Amino acid sequence: MSNRRTFLKNISLLTLGGLASRQALAAPSNTLSTNASAPVSMGTNAKQMGLQTYSLGQELLKDLPNGLQRLAKMGFTELEIFGYREDTGKFGDYNPQNTLFISPKEYKKMADDAGLKITSSHLTPSVRDYIPENMSKFEDFWKKATDIHAELGCKYMVQPSLPRIENEDDAKRVCDVFNKAGEITSQAGILWGYHNHNREFERVLKAGEKKAERPNRRAPQGTYIEELFMKNTDPKKVMFELDVYWTVMGQQDPLDWMDQYKDRIKLLHIKDRWILGASGMMNFPNIFKKAYEIGILGYFVELEGDPKGRTQFEGVEASAKYLQNASFVK
Repeated sequence: MSNRRTFLKNISLLTLGGLASRQALAAPSNTLSTNASAPVSMGTNAKQMGLQTYSLGQELLKDLPNGLQRLAKMGFTELEIFGYREDTGKFGDYNPQNTLFISPKEYKKMADDAGLKITSSHLTPSVRDYIPENMSKFEDFWKKATDIHAELGCKYMVQPSLPRIENEDDAKRVCDVFNKAGEITSQAGILWGYHNHNREFERVLKAGEKKAERPNRRAPQGTYIEELFMKNTDPKKVMFELDVYWTVMGQQDPLDWMDQYKDRIKLLHIKDRWILGASGMMNFPNIFKKAYEIGILGYFVELEGDPKGRTQFEGVEASAKYLQNASFVK
């Protein structure tokens, strides 16, 4: 595996077919059972296009009805919302100065009026210590959140933040919470999933082990956190939403992960540096080809803030045009 400097320098290799495959990523034989969704259709005329509303933040919230109408005109068909407040059950922004909060009933009506479906949501418990003593707090969080998201008609509930993990034992405790969350949401017919960033592709050791002073690059120590999540969660309770951009930033090939864990990865985040396809570093044709091959349930476009100061709606609209014009997107 190349070091980070070499990786970033040669990132264009992704456009030629991806990075070299990693070793010893054993895909589990069990699959997540669900009656809530079907794989993305390849035979319909209208494209299924999802958007993570974090992409727009305050630009969307300050005029939600008209903003949603605007997204529908771009060709988006479904939303993955964010900003769930566990104290009120409303949705807003992560910004602590935000004063705009929408009830589930209001959000659903505005989305319905625009012809959009709220199919997914990103949310994370405020409790950060994943220890057995806090299990009841996690259960309470996911039970309340499940009732609210069922009201919205959500099919998926996804945690997008990584708990503190320093060794394999920490990861296994976190997986116990993930399994419980998936058990709770499944009772409402909702799939529970985990969304990665780049840190999930760091390696951790078993508790008590020490890193070698001179590590062997050909036989690196430890296991990827994402791999530990895959191996220690119940396939019948937990699925994964692979963020392809952050996977690349973690020096991994998203095609490799989709191939090795085809039975676990059910959703994708489609992302680039900003506008989709503009950077030249993301191999979206191959990513979508693999996604349809493994039968993903859906995908959501996500944009971070633009360093050049352009509006997020500009970036989202340009990304929508990119997908609408892409022959490899069904």
